[in-house]
Amino acid sequence: MHVPDGFINAPVSAAAGVVAAGAVAVSLRGARRELDERTAPLAGLVAAFIFAVQMLNFPVAAGTSGHLLGGALAAILVGPYTGVLCVSVVLLMQGVLFADGGLTALGVNITDMAITTTVVSYLVFRGLVKVLPRKRRSITVASFVAAVLSVPAAAVVFTLIYAIGGTTDVSIGKVATAMIGVHVLIGIGEAVITALTVGAVVAVRPDLVYGARGLQQKLKLKVGGELIDAPAAAPVTVPVAARSHRKIWITGLVTSFVLAGFVSFYASASPDGLEKVAHDKGIDSKTKEHASADSPLADYGVKDVSDARLSGGLAGIIGVGVTVVAGSGIFWALRRRRTSDVASTEVRAEETVA
Repeated sequence: MHVPDGFINAPVSAAAGVVAAGAVAVSLRGARRELDERTAPLAGLVAAFIFAVQMLNFPVAAGTSGHLLGGALAAILVGPYTGVLCVSVVLLMQGVLFADGGLTALGVNITDMAITTTVVSYLVFRGLVKVLPRKRRSITVASFVAAVLSVPAAAVVFTLIYAIGGTTDVSIGKVATAMIGVHVLIGIGEAVITALTVGAVVAVRPDLVYGARGLQQKLKLKVGGELIDAPAAAPVTVPVAARSHRKIWITGLVTSFVLAGFVSFYASASPDGLEKVAHDKGIDSKTKEHASADSPLADYGVKDVSDARLSGGLAGIIGVGVTVVAGSGIFWALRRRRTSDVASTEVRAEETVA
């Protein structure tokens, strides 16, 4: 659903850029509260994994494909604020290095693919978790439903943006019907990927899943014919080695490299939902050439490498590497800032007491 340059006029693109910048600023502050010793090391990995899986277009209808948007996956694994930043990092890398998604449309893409999907999916997820049984399976089910709904929600937001600032005269009703229809199907694929990934992590390390915190049920005791909460057990100190996330981090990174470097070659070559609708309805008639069209990695291939399999594989591996470095750097800095803020608060508290 990457919107290219020329789909949306300059004033609306600029307004979307302001909205995106404001949301990113809020997310930077919010992420400092979410990032701790569990989520901080994984946030960069989540961004890299989303980049890799977005290269795997899957067929959804005759002549149409879809790919992961990633907002639901990121929000559930590392938190909604951090999730917005994860997807935004991916979109920035794709736009600048791979000419995927217009640079003037970056604000539109962040608003649509990062903010909308993350906010909608996390609200749905939290609502479902509150009413479903407090079990690991409920986390997977809630992830599936949240991801399904997040994709057509993004299609609706794109349609609204296009209704305000579209550069071609096309019936909004036709655009909405086509966009929502195909993205409901894409949402199913998104949901399968999201649920499988979240379920896999919850199965081995539920403590690393932001959305699974507080999953444990309180023990009940029957006293005098009535059920009461059992006294809280004394906290158990877990050795640092036992809490290490190194194994899952390495596994996730290797998986991302394999998906982007090798599996992506077998992805569907059909246009994705937005590209198909744009072509069929004629809203792509004023598309502009990407400012990074001459990039050495444009269109997910390495310039001057003639072998298509090698070119695409190298581009995918480079993309995962750059994304994990950029994302990890941002989240490490935010984590350091949080640690510094906490230390400063404790020092001020001690001085006040003294």
